[in-house]
Amino acid sequence: MHVSVSIVGFRNPSDIARCLSALERSTHSDFDVVICENGGQQAFEILRKATPEHLPSGQAVRIVNSGANLGYAGGVNRAMSEAPDADAWWILNPDTEPQPEALAAALERLQAGDCEAVGSTVYLPDGSIQSHGGLWRPWLARAVSLGHGTPLAIPADKAFIEGSQSYLSGACVLVGRTFMSSVGPMREDYFLYCEEVAWFLRASALGLRMGFAPSSQVLHEGGATTGSYAAIRQRPKIPVYLNERNRLLVTRDYFPRRLPIAALGALVLLSLKYGRHGAWRQLGYAFSGWLAGLADWRGPPKWMDVKA
Repeated sequence: MHVSVSIVGFRNPSDIARCLSALERSTHSDFDVVICENGGQQAFEILRKATPEHLPSGQAVRIVNSGANLGYAGGVNRAMSEAPDADAWWILNPDTEPQPEALAAALERLQAGDCEAVGSTVYLPDGSIQSHGGLWRPWLARAVSLGHGTPLAIPADKAFIEGSQSYLSGACVLVGRTFMSSVGPMREDYFLYCEEVAWFLRASALGLRMGFAPSSQVLHEGGATTGSYAAIRQRPKIPVYLNERNRLLVTRDYFPRRLPIAALGALVLLSLKYGRHGAWRQLGYAFSGWLAGLADWRGPPKWMDVKA
């Protein structure tokens, strides 16, 4: 089964180099790599010069220039569109490092035939789980990462994860042709954050199923591009604003009758989250994102420069 690995870059060639180095060790060798650089012409040229056209085992590596910052979903869609004949697409964050067996394990789960997309065990550098999959709580407009914080050494309950998850982690997800032909590409109006939640909620509504491959293990540095994993009082505006905005957009799009209660719950939670840490600047970012979600503002924020 031929897989196209889809990666979105944004002025982070060192992250991508580590990801490609990890892919070189993959036990499944029938793949190519497409990288969509969202960071402009200069970033594209830097990445192109630093990246080989083929991995040591012969897999092709292609880099495409998005022409502008398309956001994460737009970059993923562009990368996937460059490999229309693939049997499956493996979407990886640029700051991930898959273990050698990760792709083979995810493919084995996909080929079992009872699911159309597969999630992996995504873990952090400290050896704790970031996500086995995700649960969306529509009444609070909040996402819950299943397994978060548990040690990697503790085996995951595959049946529990598959029975609980409502979306797969966007840091690492494998989708097959049936998924793409039924669901289509990611929606790009979210720009950044929650696009994978929307993707899989749409898939579930169409009757598609999500699998989980516990032995598909992928290290994720977390927030290397956006700063979303920085200390709470140091987090920049973009991830804080867009996280709050897009949580309400997901609710508006897929659970519209719950929006009034979810919006109130989200306001209480963001106030507690940032207020108790004295992160007043971040609280302002979050509140402005919350207002933007209520106003149904989409795409890149007007104050954000997305030109190439």
